[in-house]
Amino acid sequence: MNALKRMQEEFEKSYSGKEHKEYQKQRLYQWRREPTQVTLDHPTNLSRAHTLGFKAKQGVVVVRVKIRKGSGVKNKPRKGRKPSKAGIIQIKRTTSIQSMAEQRVARSHPNMEILNSYWVGEDGQNKWFEVILIDPAHPAVFNDKDYLKVITDTRRVFRGKTSAGKKSRGKPIK
Repeated sequence: MNALKRMQEEFEKSYSGKEHKEYQKQRLYQWRREPTQVTLDHPTNLSRAHTLGFKAKQGVVVVRVKIRKGSGVKNKPRKGRKPSKAGIIQIKRTTSIQSMAEQRVARSHPNMEILNSYWVGEDGQNKWFEVILIDPAHPAVFNDKDYLKVITDTRRVFRGKTSAGKKSRGKPIK
């Protein structure tokens, strides 16, 4: 059993207990009072971050972002028309909440590229995601061959090139 799988099992085991639910409740209580975007020293779920490409090196940053929950309901048009032509029944949101969170982080960090993101918690009104960013100009990242595709593919989050973006575009995940 490799270290990553061991970390994942330990995290899942600790996540299912009753004492962890109390800890998670306190954690969400604290996160609600923090700003919308918080830069972290290390990821909350280390095994998930490593699976998505996180490396503990300079130039790699993790940001926790808070975003509201909800289906993005479209309001009914106020002017008169036939109910069948109102056009609100079949309208769905085109991007996921996770993809919207990635885009918000990308706008507030214009010198960084989004690598990936993952869910860390939710309550009745908000969802929290941790977004992994890399600095393409940093020598430690620039010389890493694993990040070469991300460095050359600039502003990829706005074109649906991240994992969450591919899901909302209907692309199969490999």
